[in-house]
Amino acid sequence: MDVLSLIGIILAFIAILGGNYLEGGHAGALMNGPAALIVIGGTLGAAFLQTPLSVFKRALAVLRWIFFPPRIDLAGGIDRVVGWSMTARKEGLLGLEPVAEAEPDSYARKGLQLLVDGAEPESIRSILEVDLLTQEGRDIQAAKVFECMGGYAPTIGIIGAVMGLIHVMGNLADPSMLGSGIAVAFVATIYGVGFANLLLLPVGAKLKSIAMRQSRYREMLLEGILSIAEGENPRSIELKLQGFMD
Repeated sequence: MDVLSLIGIILAFIAILGGNYLEGGHAGALMNGPAALIVIGGTLGAAFLQTPLSVFKRALAVLRWIFFPPRIDLAGGIDRVVGWSMTARKEGLLGLEPVAEAEPDSYARKGLQLLVDGAEPESIRSILEVDLLTQEGRDIQAAKVFECMGGYAPTIGIIGAVMGLIHVMGNLADPSMLGSGIAVAFVATIYGVGFANLLLLPVGAKLKSIAMRQSRYREMLLEGILSIAEGENPRSIELKLQGFMD
């Protein structure tokens, strides 16, 4: 579990609610159903309009990465590639066939199978690069769903504020109606700006960083597999791949 994400969310809300309390406010003042409906519903509606269904489904699927990111072990991956190169050096490329069949990572398995089939290095590169770029593009698009919602939320909050003020102006003769209208106006703005900057934009940025880290891992596998296809020494392969380490 990514403890830093959990700490970040808790700290952000403690800071907002704690500051509100220290200024003499109370949490109930920030609870407003109409404001929440305007901001959350409007933001989701704008995101639905912008985003294809497949991309939105992917965004929901990768959302769990915020707390449970995929395990990316660059050092372990380098060791695996070096092990493959030693096997290929001792037994030839056909010796990698049982390794390919037992490989759980679909990307690495495809690369190993291409080695076993005797594909040329340029052919291996073109095939694996298509996979790499396609997967990276899908994950980046999913992250942009949250970024786009982070862009819409403050504006929707302003719409809610204007609606609240319109309600206030229409009820100037009835002082009992002024309080609720003003509350919607200000709380909607808080919801829009708060959700965008405390949740949506950070979530989008973190998902992007995870997607790029996964791409770097696949790039490392690609370079390692190409080096094996070109018959490089295992020690040289290890030194080359260490450049991908943090």
